[in-house]
Amino acid sequence: MADEPVIRVRGLVTRFGPQLLHDGLDLDVRKGEVIGLVGGSGTGKSVLMKTIIGLNRPAGGTIRVLGEDPLSDDEAAVRRLQARWGVLFQDGALFSSLTVAENVIVPLREHGPDLDDVSPLLLRELAAVKIRMVGLPLEAAAKYPSELSGGMRKRAGLARALALDPEILFLDEPTAGLDPIGAAIFDRLIGELQKSLGLTVVMVTHDLDSLLAICDRIAVLVDKKIKVGTMDELLRDPHPWISAYFHGPRGRAAQVQAQAGAHAAALDETAG
Repeated sequence: MADEPVIRVRGLVTRFGPQLLHDGLDLDVRKGEVIGLVGGSGTGKSVLMKTIIGLNRPAGGTIRVLGEDPLSDDEAAVRRLQARWGVLFQDGALFSSLTVAENVIVPLREHGPDLDDVSPLLLRELAAVKIRMVGLPLEAAAKYPSELSGGMRKRAGLARALALDPEILFLDEPTAGLDPIGAAIFDRLIGELQKSLGLTVVMVTHDLDSLLAICDRIAVLVDKKIKVGTMDELLRDPHPWISAYFHGPRGRAAQVQAQAGAHAAALDETAG
């Protein structure tokens, strides 16, 4: 069906020994949206993302991504599904012994078509396209992760996540460790890529500025379940944690900043 969610989670139960993280959690992610995933420390934000992509097996519930089961015993089907999403882990999670270009080529070798007859030159050219796409200079292709700044490592990780032209992009704390200017630039990059490539984006974050800048909806992990809504809807939610998160000093500052940015953009559009 055309309106079927691209990610559908029902009754998810996640536990590690005696610790119960998620208890009957439901979540739908719509095609083409940017959804931010937030919650308090220890609520299992990153765990939820890793469970959706099959890196963690839940104690109960069902998950469907693009209509398929990421936890299926059919290894070939799971590999085909994995090729339809890209993941940016915290700090890029690059292979330290590989250059940026070699890191970008890894998914092509792992999940792409048979590349035995593809020349190394063509592979480097494919990697260069992705590297340019995320705003890195071409000379970064030959550098190792240790030679890059934190922001450049994140961009390199993003280039690798986009290597297979995915339909869904998963981001785990993409702006963590960046200064406010760098974080805002990275947010704009994600927003531009989402629009130009038609991506569905699932973003684990604690950054209120990111939520305001690029998210269509926000999913909040509270009470071992999840509440989903727009920023306006969650600002009216009476739940104590949600209210404290969005109405606290950082929340108010982020809202003021977003309103100022929207006003400046409207002025620019009028002037143009």
